[in-house]
Amino acid sequence: MTGTAVSGTAVTGTAAVATANPTAEGLVLRPFEDADAPALIEVYRDETLRRFTRTPVDGPEQAARWLALQYEGWAAGTRYAFAVLDAGELVGNVVLKRGTPGGATAEVGYWTAGPARGRGVAPRAVEALTAWAFDTFAADGLRRLDLLHEGDNHASCRVAEKSGYAFAEIVPAFPPYPRDGHRHSRKRLDGSERRRSE
Repeated sequence: MTGTAVSGTAVTGTAAVATANPTAEGLVLRPFEDADAPALIEVYRDETLRRFTRTPVDGPEQAARWLALQYEGWAAGTRYAFAVLDAGELVGNVVLKRGTPGGATAEVGYWTAGPARGRGVAPRAVEALTAWAFDTFAADGLRRLDLLHEGDNHASCRVAEKSGYAFAEIVPAFPPYPRDGHRHSRKRLDGSERRRSE
C-alpha cells in the first residue's frame, strides 16, 4: 500500500475487514497520509519524543520511510497506525501492533506531540484504539492488549492506568531500550465477564 492507508479498512493476513476508524471525544483518528510528512518532521523535533521512540524523523526522506512502514503494516495486517488530530493538527499517534495476525495478543503503542501533552490526548486515543481493536479483531482471536514502556517513563504509566491497562510485570531491558520496562495489559471481556465486572 503506498500513498495513503485505506481509511476504514483493516487488512488482516488474508482479507480486508471493513470497519470505522476509532473514535475519541474531541479528536479525529485516521490512517496516516503522505500529506502528514511535514507535521511528522515538526513533531519529531521534540527531544522527549525522540528519547522514547525508535525511528527518528529528521527530514523528508525519514518521514517518507516512516510513513511507508505504516502503509506496509496495514497491508500485512501487522500494524495499524492512526494519526490523532485535534482541530486538524497532528497531536499524536496510536498504533496496534499484531506481530502474528490472528494471534490472541497484540501491543498498543502511542506518542503525543510535545505541545499537546497534559491535555488528555493520549488516554482518549489509547482508549479509542483499544475499543476499536477488540471490536475489529475479537472474532479473529484477539483477547489481550499489552502496553509497554520504559520504566522511567512515568507519563506512560499514567496513560496506561487512565486507559484501563493494569500493571502486569517488569520487562527486562532489551535493545534498543537500555532500561527495564513495564508491561500493562487489558483483556477483552466477553458478555458474561462484562456483567460480573459491572
